Amino acid sequence: MIGLDTNVLIRYLTQDDPVQSPRARQIIEEWLTEERPGFISLVTIAETVWVLGRSYAMSPVAIAAIVRDLLLSATLRLQNEREVFTALSLFESGAASFSDALIGALNAWAGCSVTFTFDREAARIPGFELA
Repeated sequence: MIGLDTNVLIRYLTQDDPVQSPRARQIIEEWLTEERPGFISLVTIAETVWVLGRSYAMSPVAIAAIVRDLLLSATLRLQNEREVFTALSLFESGAASFSDALIGALNAWAGCSVTFTFDREAARIPGFELA
């Protein structure tokens, strides 16, 4: 398996850098295989979603489509894929930010009965409660 950092993933997805984007494309499209997949950690996917929304002003629907494609890729492995998918569904529906939804999904995966928060928006996510 080959780890992928956020900046490589962003360059691949946006194709906005004349030097780094072709290199990212080469790594992802030529080096990665089903036998030697790329690994995307939870930190990398959370950063990627944040960068696409903040720096590239992509809509949640567009970002969700990108993450869904990453999840479906035969040559990529996302850490905690099921929890990423759960977070993606909440994010895409507008019910939560991706990072808050991912925190909730990971806490549920870890066996937490509740996630306390001071964030009123996050408190609307199932499994969250205001502290």
